Amino acid sequence: MLNEQRTWHKSSYSAGGGNCVEVAEGPTTHIRDTQHRALAELNLPAREWAAFLTTLTR
Repeated sequence: MLNEQRTWHKSSYSAGGGNCVEVAEGPTTHIRDTQHRALAELNLPAREWAAFLTTLTR
């Protein structure tokens, strides 16, 4: 992984219970578990992330 600066944010639906994901958006969308940040993250092309979000709102 390149040492790049990312701006992570949690969902507005996160109620502070600790069971959340964080997302850093850009040309590649990075997704990680807030309880295990250092273990792994998912990396998706931005268009695939947008398609995923679109299916959730239907």
